[in-house]
Amino acid sequence: MTTRTSTPIRFGVIGGSGVYQLDALTDIEEITLETPFGAPSDAYITGTLHGQRVAFLARHGRGHRISPTRLNQRANIYGFKMLGVEYLIGVSACGSLRERFAPGHIVIPDQLMDRTSGRALSFFDDPTVGTDGLVVHVSVADPFCPVLSELCFRAVEETGATVHNGGAFVTIEGPRFSTKAESHAFRGWGMDIIGMTTTPEAFLAREAEMSYACMAHITDYDVWHETVEPVTVEAVIRTLLRNADVAKNAVANTIALLAGIGPSPYADALRDALITHKEAVPAQAVENTRLIVGKYFTD
Repeated sequence: MTTRTSTPIRFGVIGGSGVYQLDALTDIEEITLETPFGAPSDAYITGTLHGQRVAFLARHGRGHRISPTRLNQRANIYGFKMLGVEYLIGVSACGSLRERFAPGHIVIPDQLMDRTSGRALSFFDDPTVGTDGLVVHVSVADPFCPVLSELCFRAVEETGATVHNGGAFVTIEGPRFSTKAESHAFRGWGMDIIGMTTTPEAFLAREAEMSYACMAHITDYDVWHETVEPVTVEAVIRTLLRNADVAKNAVANTIALLAGIGPSPYADALRDALITHKEAVPAQAVENTRLIVGKYFTD
């Protein structure tokens, strides 16, 4: 299946560690999709929230079955595109690299550094999925949508939680946590928070011409802090469970704030990003990414 669903769902949420469902959804339907890039992490849960149709996906699958390294993020994002999503909120757990960003706080990052290896970073020019021959260089100077990020910030403020507007987010490969040497290096590079999934998620959302923002829930101080124990799964889960309601309420508030919003500011993100001459692009590459690039190949 490579076409949109009959009634587009403009708003999407991808839930990370500890956020595997949105309890406030009504009129719920599960939609299982197969994309040109394979199967997403799980079925999409669609429903109504504050009068808006919303699609939710558990990033790691329900029950947290898929590690960051093995996530099929291209399928996850393309599946949202098939549903018609224009605005995508990523909810993630992260570690803090700054004293002022304490466990329990939430950061709406504005910058991103990729320190992963071996992940599929683009939909394009990949012979394993039939998109070779179509080269795209999309701009991600500002990887998060400022419009959606501002709404996420306001939405978290409404919950009463401590929220920080802006911060540099570094993504590591995982699934292991950092060494102390790595943690101190990231601090020296000016990074503020650390996680395992926001790249290539943010980059793929930009290629899919969606607005993307991240609600990063701080669970720990990674391993750099001299007076706090290094991060453990137990510590992460403990903080996530305390903040689960905040995360879900913040998402619901964001959906309410999105009511009536116009098209995504990134609806034409690829307009100047396609570098391959049209006559040289293989038909299969266009077909396998039609929901993204089809409008650029209509003549």
